Amino acid sequence: MNVFEALREDHDIQRKLLELLAETTGDEESRRQGFKALKTELTGHAAAEEQCFYAHLMQHEQTQDKARHSVAEHHDIDECLEKLEETDYSSPEWLKSLKELQHLVTHHLDEEEQEVFQMAGKVLTDKQKSDLAGQYRQEMRKRRNE
Repeated sequence: MNVFEALREDHDIQRKLLELLAETTGDEESRRQGFKALKTELTGHAAAEEQCFYAHLMQHEQTQDKARHSVAEHHDIDECLEKLEETDYSSPEWLKSLKELQHLVTHHLDEEEQEVFQMAGKVLTDKQKSDLAGQYRQEMRKRRNE
């Protein structure tokens, strides 16, 4: 497995969690649990990705700007998560903020998969792609407490 496949697996999890959460209503347990799972997944993924993927891309002139842009998007996603956390689960604002988060995350994932991965594929060796996948997956296991 290479780093792109490992990241894509988690991107699929994030998309699914967002879809499931968007189907919840009011202050119900499924919304609370879904948000908790999503927050854990997004924050863990961002930290592990920055450490095990973007840190390497920032060392290459060709990928430095894209890497910085992606890390900035992680910050935007964090801010949206905080906003959701501070909003009452039964408020109409909560669902509005979730839709904003869904848009931010989907845009970020699509951009990574369609642009960043292609650029990274040109600067990383096959061994690096494989090694980074292992490092990323190990870091995610720790962050998920597996």
